Amino acid sequence: MNLIDSRVPTPKERIYSRIADSGGTVSKAELLAADQLTNSTLTRLLDDLVSEGLIVETGFGPSNGGRKPILYRINPDYRYIIGLEISRFSSTLGLFDMALNPKSLVRWWMDESMRPDALVAHASGMIKSLMRDHGIGAEQILGLGIGAVGPLDRDRGIILRPLYFAAEGWTNVPICSMFEQATGHRAILENGANAALMGEIGAAPEPRAEHALYVHAGVSLRAAMMTNGRIVHGKYDTEGSIGQMIVHSDGPRLHENGNYGALEAFCSVPALERQARTNAKRGGSSLCERYGVVPERINYEILVKALNDGEPSVQQAFHQAAAYLGIGLANLINLYHPELVLLGGALMNSSPDFYRIATETALKNTFYAPDYTPRFSKGSLAEDAVVTGAALNVRKRLEID
Repeated sequence: MNLIDSRVPTPKERIYSRIADSGGTVSKAELLAADQLTNSTLTRLLDDLVSEGLIVETGFGPSNGGRKPILYRINPDYRYIIGLEISRFSSTLGLFDMALNPKSLVRWWMDESMRPDALVAHASGMIKSLMRDHGIGAEQILGLGIGAVGPLDRDRGIILRPLYFAAEGWTNVPICSMFEQATGHRAILENGANAALMGEIGAAPEPRAEHALYVHAGVSLRAAMMTNGRIVHGKYDTEGSIGQMIVHSDGPRLHENGNYGALEAFCSVPALERQARTNAKRGGSSLCERYGVVPERINYEILVKALNDGEPSVQQAFHQAAAYLGIGLANLINLYHPELVLLGGALMNSSPDFYRIATETALKNTFYAPDYTPRFSKGSLAEDAVVTGAALNVRKRLEID
């Protein structure tokens, strides 16, 4: 079996995808109702998929007056998939079965030593170790899915010019070819926001949202959109551009290439760190004295400690950032009208108040409310959403003869 790039799926691939995407068991009648196939053709395809080991029969479902229907599900041990998240704070490697059950997950910090070549060497070594621990041979690995911060060239598998990596060298990195050479497995690149959205929707119970928005608030602001069950890809893969949404026409900018008054200047980890350092230098906070640091050493970890300790200036800064994010969310909601809004990232998990203020502000500024009100959620996968979605992206490209 090989991995394919985008093309019209074959009937057998279509049936396999329907069973896999169900997340459980499916009857032949359900498959017939969802596809333009004759009964005899579907029977033949199901028999082929069973004999090839891609799916298994799991017993019988309830009868509707006739024979009890045979139930099918995918065979989770047909092959295995490697998923990898490359982020600014940390990276995560996962070994998954075909049902996207994680057999092992490993996470490490992205410090100054994690240049591209160091990351590839570290992750490749971990892949070999996980395969050895689980008794999995190289021929059983379907592929490696990578979810990374952008901007990216997905077709060529290159990480282009990401900001805020602690290590040097993260410009024009041919990450897919580097991993293919190091591991011998086909690698597929997707931006992290899209991968997170794919992972969360794939893990959600039925009925799954067909129109969803994902927003990640952390070192940067990232977003992804799904419509009719498909990820929306623009011509350029610039997932961080939501951070350049202008929310204050004469406001500051976060970095020299950013827009003035952009959302990232009010709601991002670097923005909060910069604000706290400026306040400390002006004598407007007690962070330096309380935590024994000079203003330049105030970082996000200290801010979260201060937030949990009830430091008023820090609480006010986080609440203000959450309100600005809510305005940005309202702009996206009024444009796309998703049924589900998934929220993730370090800021979203900093405190219950951040999530509450952001969502309440978004709803107050949703134009058609209360007739139209999207559902908000942090999702079910949390910090494992990207690595799971990266693995799912590999499964979706499975070629079945």
